[in-house]
Amino acid sequence: MSEKNTVQVLIGGKIVRLSGYESEEYLERVASYMNHKLDELTTLSGWRRMTSDQKNTLISLNIADDYFKARQKAEDLEDELQAKDKELFDLKQELVSLQVRMDSAKKSGQRHS
Repeated sequence: MSEKNTVQVLIGGKIVRLSGYESEEYLERVASYMNHKLDELTTLSGWRRMTSDQKNTLISLNIADDYFKARQKAEDLEDELQAKDKELFDLKQELVSLQVRMDSAKKSGQRHS
């Protein structure tokens, strides 16, 4: 098992200690993502009037939305990759079939010469 990493980051103006088995760079990217989300949401007109619970719920919903969109995109890309793999397989099969027919035609032509 890899070693647990701990890093101090700034999230929403507060120093937070993150720990995990991921690299420090990864943990810092997570903090950066959170800060980006907070920056997006603090521009909303009613943000300052929201309670902490409302803000936390809104942040959570936005992160969940990002997650589901990314997951759907990954699934779409996987489907596209599978379709391309099938297309490539079909093209290879067609090429083999054409090569066999061409070889057969050459042999037929050689016998008739």
